[in-house]
Amino acid sequence: MRFVQHTDDGSGPGPVASPLVDNFNRSISYLRLAITDRCNLRCRYCMPEQGVVPMSHAELLSYEELERLVSICLGLGISKVRVTGGEPFVRKGCVDFMDRLKRQLGVKGLYVTTNGVDTAPHLPRLQEIGIDGINLSLDTLDRNWFRNITRRDRLDQVLATLYGALERDIRIKINSVVEEDTPDEDLTALARLARTNPLSLRFIEKMAFSGGGSRPPQRPLADRLQRLFPAMAKIEQQGISTARLFRVPGFVGTLGIIEGYSRHFCATCNKIRVTPNGMLKTCLYDDGVLDLRQMLRNGLTDEAIGAAIRESVSRRFANGHLTEKSLKNHGEPSMATIGG
Repeated sequence: MRFVQHTDDGSGPGPVASPLVDNFNRSISYLRLAITDRCNLRCRYCMPEQGVVPMSHAELLSYEELERLVSICLGLGISKVRVTGGEPFVRKGCVDFMDRLKRQLGVKGLYVTTNGVDTAPHLPRLQEIGIDGINLSLDTLDRNWFRNITRRDRLDQVLATLYGALERDIRIKINSVVEEDTPDEDLTALARLARTNPLSLRFIEKMAFSGGGSRPPQRPLADRLQRLFPAMAKIEQQGISTARLFRVPGFVGTLGIIEGYSRHFCATCNKIRVTPNGMLKTCLYDDGVLDLRQMLRNGLTDEAIGAAIRESVSRRFANGHLTEKSLKNHGEPSMATIGG
C-alpha cells in the first residue's frame, strides 16, 4: 500500500504517518530532489572546466519513480519539496513534472533552484502551477566576471529570469557564492538588488564541491559583509532557516549569509536529499546512505521504502563536520552530482 496523502473524498492531503524525526530530535520536513546531473553552465566552484561524466538515462530516476518517491515522503510528513539539479530545466518534461507534484500529489510547498539560463520561457507556466518560490543562482552582475565564474556568456538570460519572476510576483531568493577573489564591488552591486526589489540576497560561503581537490581558506563572510554594510542588523527569525538574515536601512529586501563551509546551520537541519541516481543523503556531506533506486526497481513496497528512509534518518551525525570525518575515502565531488 502506498503512502499517498488523500482525504476520504480524494480532495487533498490527509493524515500522515508519525513525523520523521532524527536521532537528535530534528524534525525532517524538507526534501531536496535532484532530477538531473546535467548543467548548461560550468561554474568553477561546482565542477571542473571539462564538466563531469553525465549519468546515463538508465541511471537517473524516471519521473514516475520520482513521483512515487515524493508520494512516500509526503506520507512521512515531508511538506516542502525543492526540485534541483544539476540544472533542472535542462531535463525535458521538468515543468510538467512540477505540475504533477503540485496538482496531483498535493505538495504544499514546491520550490525550484535554477541558474536561470533556460528558465525565463517557463515563468508563465510556473506562475500558473503556483510555484512557491525560485532560488536563483547569480554570483555577479558583471558580464566579464560572470563569464569567468561560469565559463559561459549567459548573464542576459539569467537577468531575464530574475526580472521576469519579479514582474510575476514569484518569490525570489538569490544565491550568490562568495569566493576569496570575489571583488567587494560585486557584493555591493548584488546587494543593491535587495534595495529596490522584494527579494532575499543570500551570500554563500564556498563549499568543497567543485569536483576538484582544492579547499581555499575562508575569511569569515559575516565579517566581510559587516564591513561593507556596517548598518546591517540581524533579523530575529522564527522557525528553521539555512540563512542568517539581515536588514539594511532603506532596503526593500533582505541580505543573508549561508555558512556552508562553517556549517553553523546543522543544529536545525530539517532536510534530506535525493541525488539524480536515487541515493538518499541525510547530510550534504555524506556519501549517500540508502540506494532508493534499487529499492524502487526491486519491487519493494512503499511501506518498506518509507521504513528504510525512517531508519536512515535515525542514524544521522550531529553536524556536517562529523559526517565528513566519518568518511573513509572522501574526495571533492561536483555539486551537480549531489543535488544542491
